[in-house]
Amino acid sequence: QVQLVESGGGLVQPGGSLRLSCAASGSVHRIYDMGWYRQAPGKQRELVADITSGGSTNYADSVKGRFTISRDRGKNTVWLQMNSLTAEDTAVYYCTLDAVFTKYWGQGTQVAVSS
Repeated sequence: QVQLVESGGGLVQPGGSLRLSCAASGSVHRIYDMGWYRQAPGKQRELVADITSGGSTNYADSVKGRFTISRDRGKNTVWLQMNSLTAEDTAVYYCTLDAVFTKYWGQGTQVAVSS
């Protein structure tokens, strides 16, 4: 089993920044692809960004140029730096880890953007 522990969510004003962190523990025997999803109230869960074990990144169009995903080289730890936040970024953010046959999810961390 793999456990994902997220941190860094909170309340921020429009235009502000937050940095989310996620660390994997448990049965992690190799470096996996990891990512961040989010789900806003009344909306479907969507991919925000992901990063492969080799460091290649992919972003949703809505966050390109504002968010940056990174990882600790050689570890299953991932961060999401979020800048220029808007109300549309308000959501629960989930960390994910792609194992061979299973996609693991964190418990989610709330991000609220409001003045």
